[in-house]
Amino acid sequence: MLVSEQPCEEARRPGQVIAVNPMNSASVLAAFGAIGVLVVIFAESGLLVVGFFLPGDTLLFPAGVLCAGSVDQGPRLALWQVLLCAAVGAVAGGQVGYLIGQRGGRALLARTSSRRLKAAAARAEELLARYGHGKALVIGRFVPLVRTVLHPVAGALGVPVRTFTLWQTVGGVLWSQMLVLAGYTLGSSVPHLDDYLLPLVAVVVVLSMLPLLFEARRTRREQRARR
Repeated sequence: MLVSEQPCEEARRPGQVIAVNPMNSASVLAAFGAIGVLVVIFAESGLLVVGFFLPGDTLLFPAGVLCAGSVDQGPRLALWQVLLCAAVGAVAGGQVGYLIGQRGGRALLARTSSRRLKAAAARAEELLARYGHGKALVIGRFVPLVRTVLHPVAGALGVPVRTFTLWQTVGGVLWSQMLVLAGYTLGSSVPHLDDYLLPLVAVVVVLSMLPLLFEARRTRREQRARR
């Protein structure tokens, strides 16, 4: 899926071993390109314990940057491939997450010892109750950690399958395409931005955590108001 010829040639050298860290977006993109985007976003969108630790925002945005060419170098990834793989991974992963929730999501969450996973599941359930199914499924896509457990929680709570499919598709397509295109636009505007992927990923991590911080602040205020 890589557009550049050089990485593909290097990958085919006999005896060469490529070490891939699935939690590192730069490693995934360098090794697998758009197919890596599809697989990781699929897992991050609904495979609970597995997807909980995988990159989402921090994979899509850098992937968009790598789709932008520069004066002295063409694009390393094809934009249409990344957009397609991101959308398919997000929607298919969300649907599988829903099925997992239907067939034992609560039991799986009950067995896990991860406090972060249980806390994210509680926030996902609160989101569905607070905003309703449609709005929660769209908003939840943009909240790190919550989006991984939101779809299994929706399945466990018995959200109607047609409602879930419609709104999780809307949310998945909006989230994936917006982040890729944002990275592509910035990469096209700023020369050699792809040379600074690691600092860029750090910035995306900070920005993606803002919804969680705002939500935590709102929760503390509500708890104080009840006292």
